Amino acid sequence: MEIKPIKSESDYQQVLLRVEEIFLAKPNTKEGDELEILAILIEHYEEEHFPVDMPEPIEAIRFRMDQMGMDQQDLTRIIGSKSRVSEILNRKRPLSIRQIRLLQKALHIPADVLLKEY
Repeated sequence: MEIKPIKSESDYQQVLLRVEEIFLAKPNTKEGDELEILAILIEHYEEEHFPVDMPEPIEAIRFRMDQMGMDQQDLTRIIGSKSRVSEILNRKRPLSIRQIRLLQKALHIPADVLLKEY
């Protein structure tokens, strides 16, 4: 396959088909190098044409709590009182900078996600 920039949906589909064909190529082979380059082109095209928005802070917290098997009581141990946690999770109180720092450290949620308005 001739490698060139992905400029259209048609180009994108063709590249995806080619990747499917050479997906199991071994590294440091001709097809392995082609696969690596095509992956970079696909990533660039998808970032430009299919951007993913950052999650809303409370949804990110809930998602991460679910992933970690945490409940509201666990969150209370991180950021404060039960009523404060309830207000935050129900979007009645914004996160403070201190709470953002604590959540970022405990839940490993990027601070820029937690800083987003909701």
